[in-house]
Amino acid sequence: MTGEYQHSLDAKGRLFIPARMREELGEVFYLTISPDRCLSAYNNEHWQGLCDKVAAMPFVKQRKMRPLFAHATRCELDAQGRVLIPANLREYAGLVKSVTVVGNNNHAEFWDTDSWNEIFAVETTPENILSVMEELDF
Repeated sequence: MTGEYQHSLDAKGRLFIPARMREELGEVFYLTISPDRCLSAYNNEHWQGLCDKVAAMPFVKQRKMRPLFAHATRCELDAQGRVLIPANLREYAGLVKSVTVVGNNNHAEFWDTDSWNEIFAVETTPENILSVMEELDF
């Protein structure tokens, strides 16, 4: 998934999902916490792949993934292309009003816009981009 989109939560905690992102996420997708203090959204195929990978782990390692699954929710788009983000997930990611939806390869991320702007400023310096490309042997 690619792109960056700016939207606002409505008073009920619903977020409009951009049309291009809706195509990639599908009508039903999964939303969960991320270590970056944002939310990660996976389409059904990638969510099932993640579940399969965790299921193949030894039980002791599976337990370490408990927070990811405990906070996961199955999301369905309404007729206007919006999704209701549960209060506990909004609180975790600090989503109050302004939300930036960011494509990140096989998933989308939902960021508080101020938090995203801070991350974006650090990650998009030419020096950081060069450093990451070298680290990944690009």
